Parts: sequence; structure tokens; C-alpha cells
Amino acid sequence: MSKHVCPWWLAYTFDNPLRHIFHKPDKIFIPYLNDGMTAIDIGCGMGYFSIGMARLVGKKGRIISVDIQQEMLTILTKRAKKAGVADRITAFLCDEKNIGIKEKADFALAFWMAHETVDEFNFLKQVYSILNTSGKLLLAEPKMHVRFTKFKETLSLAQEAGFNVIESPEIYFSHAALLEKR
Repeated sequence: MSKHVCPWWLAYTFDNPLRHIFHKPDKIFIPYLNDGMTAIDIGCGMGYFSIGMARLVGKKGRIISVDIQQEMLTILTKRAKKAGVADRITAFLCDEKNIGIKEKADFALAFWMAHETVDEFNFLKQVYSILNTSGKLLLAEPKMHVRFTKFKETLSLAQEAGFNVIESPEIYFSHAALLEKR
């Protein structure tokens, strides 16, 4: 595992009940997710957003939660069962260089994780390839780790990979952009 990846045990520092004060999944995702959609949460960690997204896509929808750490996926699975949405979430273990998902999705989330990838351009090309024709990617990076100039570089790579920036939603403590396939 890359030294740039947040270890699973450290995720408890920001993935805790206080997070609901700043990052409300329904508020963040309701403009982008509808009943029956398929969405991918890349770098899902312990499932904070996967669970919120699963509620929004409903019983006919599906969330594919992807992470490179099995410990994160194990905790996600337990949390999803407790929240009553485990039947909508598929946990998927990927590796550092390949997301590994072949299924097409309507929406992808990369929250506070793109800066941890070994090759951002390759990562963005992979996300592009798994999105449906009108698919969207919500990309958010933490302001405390990623400077705005670095985020702008990531957006340039996203455009090179085939995305257009369509809006810049306000998300606490984050640089954020909603991207759409060209």
C-alpha cells in the first residue's frame, strides 16, 4: 500500500458522528442521485458516504464501494448492515493502480482520495471509462492536504481525461468540482 494512503485506523479521526455536522450525505448528493441509479464510491473508507448514497438510490439502486484496504471494507459492511442498506452496497477491493470495476455507473464519488493515487491521470481515465455516457464525477479534495493550485492541476488532468467541469459545489473543508463526461 502506498505511503500516501490514509491507514484504516486513522480514518476514525474524521469518520465519526461529528462529521454529520459538516458533511451531510443527503445535502451533498440529493442533486446528483435518484432512485434506481448505480453509483460508485471510490476510496469509500468505512462507508460514511456509501451508506448515505445507498439511502438516496433506494431499493432499486446500487452502490459499489471501492477501497484498497480490506479493513475499510469490513467496517463498511458492518455499518451498512446496521444502517439497513447492506443489500444495496457491494464492497469491492481494488489495488493501487486499477479500480477494477467493469460495471457502468451513473455517478462516481472520489472524496478526499484522488491525491492519494499513484497516477491521477490514469485514475481519472479509469473513472471516465466506468461512467455511463451522461455520467458525473464529484471530485473533492481536503483543503488541509491539497492546495488549490494542486486541485486545479487535478482538474486539468480530468479535462485531459475527457471530463468537463460543470459546477463547483460548496463542501466544507474541501475543494470540489462536479465533472461530466464530454
